[in-house]
Amino acid sequence: MRLRLRPRQQLASLSVEVGFRAAAAVAVPLLVLLAVGRLDLAAYATFGAFTALYGRNEPYRLRLRSVSVAAVALLASIALGVLVAVLGEPLWLAAVLLVAVVVIGTFFATAFQLLPAQPLFFVFALLVCAAIPTPAGAEAWGRIGLAAAVAAFAWLLTMSGWLLRRAAGDRAARTGAVLLKKLHRRPGVDTSVLRDRRVWLTAAQNAVGVLIAGGLALVFGLGHAYWAVVSVVAVIPPARAAHSISRSLHRILGTIGGVAVAALVLVWSPPALVVIAVIVVCQFFAEMLVGRHYGSALLFITPMALAVSHLASPAPLGTLVADRVLETVLGAAIGIGLVLLARWIERSRGLAR
Repeated sequence: MRLRLRPRQQLASLSVEVGFRAAAAVAVPLLVLLAVGRLDLAAYATFGAFTALYGRNEPYRLRLRSVSVAAVALLASIALGVLVAVLGEPLWLAAVLLVAVVVIGTFFATAFQLLPAQPLFFVFALLVCAAIPTPAGAEAWGRIGLAAAVAAFAWLLTMSGWLLRRAAGDRAARTGAVLLKKLHRRPGVDTSVLRDRRVWLTAAQNAVGVLIAGGLALVFGLGHAYWAVVSVVAVIPPARAAHSISRSLHRILGTIGGVAVAALVLVWSPPALVVIAVIVVCQFFAEMLVGRHYGSALLFITPMALAVSHLASPAPLGTLVADRVLETVLGAAIGIGLVLLARWIERSRGLAR
């Protein structure tokens, strides 16, 4: 008897597959850290595990490239963040590296056609790692090494589906069954990004936005200014995408909704194991949604990020949530302003065509 899955069923099978893969990439290292009593290192493990978010729906010969370059970019961002932390988090150095990461990350993600297509996770890794006090020497190298080990584990998980699909393909050839969705996304390497004014416009938007958002967050005395910065990067569309206000509003609502979800989860100060479970569940649903609707994915990315921060350095929930809401609104407002400005520039310079 032949079993043929409908397109929706095939899509669902792929989403569940990648969701479980991404969840396992973060669950295993966090449980190991819990067992050895080093949850203060949760941020480095989580950012390394973000490697599993890349390569979605790509044939494995192409996925090999996407996942590898994403892992390198994440590890470079983590290492730069650790460097800033070791040096005492000097503001000028953090600002210079932030602009470098967001600009290079924009060109990098566009050139390799990564999905997610924004430098959000690179910026997030840089700023969070920079904000965690880190002594020089073996401790700093150990944190970078942990991130690298988890990234390697996530890389293996992401590529492991090749064996599953090969076995399923052999079985399908014998039975006529279609067991798994075919991998249709075929990213290339775009060597024209440095000549594309639209990519430069997006890079400039991000650079200006992160500096304004971070500066205002510091002036207003808000908690960790990085959340305002991350909100700007989340709101600004990827390079060459339409500068749509509706899409930006979806991302704003997703981020604010994610803060509310985090507040509901963390308000009763749950034990570490419950917080890890929340991170794993959020990673699962974030990966299922990130390729379809980024605003909806932020409903899970945001509480995951807050839960990681809570594990690494617990803080009073009221202060944490209040700061995050204010910083999200600040970053989102700046992002919307830059989206409107970019739309005007596109129309006046003929870039929209």
